[in-house]
Amino acid sequence: MIKSESIAARPLLERRPLDDAADSMSAMATTASAPEVSVVILSFNEETNLPDCLASLRGLNCRVFVVDSFSTDRTPEIAKAHGVTFVEHEFINYAAQRNWALQQLPLDTPWVLNLDADERLTPELVAEINRVIAKPPSAIAGFLLRKRTIFMGRWIRHGGHYPSYHLRLFRAQLGRCEDRLYDQHFLVDGQVEPLENDYLDIVASDLSAWSGRHVRWAGMEAREMLLAGRGAGQVDPNFNGNPIERRRWWRQTYAGWPLFVRVYCYWFYRYFLKRGFLDGIEGLIFHFLQGFWFRFLIDAMIIECRRAATSEVMRRPANHKDEHPRS
Repeated sequence: MIKSESIAARPLLERRPLDDAADSMSAMATTASAPEVSVVILSFNEETNLPDCLASLRGLNCRVFVVDSFSTDRTPEIAKAHGVTFVEHEFINYAAQRNWALQQLPLDTPWVLNLDADERLTPELVAEINRVIAKPPSAIAGFLLRKRTIFMGRWIRHGGHYPSYHLRLFRAQLGRCEDRLYDQHFLVDGQVEPLENDYLDIVASDLSAWSGRHVRWAGMEAREMLLAGRGAGQVDPNFNGNPIERRRWWRQTYAGWPLFVRVYCYWFYRYFLKRGFLDGIEGLIFHFLQGFWFRFLIDAMIIECRRAATSEVMRRPANHKDEHPRS
């Protein structure tokens, strides 16, 4: 169900500094040429993050869609106050939500940019996107964006966490999200190139919410690892490929190591060999929670799933042949 509502058709919200950003975006929309890129933003209860995400799009020649999973806070009001197209759709998982948006939204621009509500474009990246999509190389189907992780207000520059590239900008109709429960990447039919400037990923303004999400994601990743195989339409692990393919190769290699041992090895590599300790107290918290605790929880959930599966088999009644085997 697609819903839209103009600011003029409803009472104005309480005036806040954020409203100035909305006014700027509205003014831009009336003076700019036809949009070159559709921005698709996923949200759920993002009243804290969405305003800054939308404000970061200022200057980008775009049309904005917010795909919301029935938020119960002010997210819908904020989106509508900014004049964007607001869409509500039931959330199953990230891959399903992203692919639904790509298939069902009226994306009538040459390019599509995918964001989450806690992500921001830098002004330098906005200028670069405008430049490259104005005269894109004909052979290029998509662009890799460089992510800068911000944790508890600090840029996490070490521990192998920067630079980190993600395919977020691609030609309409050529991209899709791989069908995974966790750590999904976009795929395109064609060549990709990296852009030079960063986007920001604000991963923890609230540790309680951050931890809760990672508990859910740990269960998803445990199930992915138990499947022990790559399905169709997923990233090809390739050490000599692009940054996403190389990262998937390392993930596949990690999956073959012994449970729990791999957690200690990964954290030691990241915090000491890749100098995560240089990220200060915020880095200590981030690299331990995300690089050790989260990975340890995944392995613990794998053990739990295996035991649950064994118990289920043991509870099944034996069939006639099992009870009376032939000699």
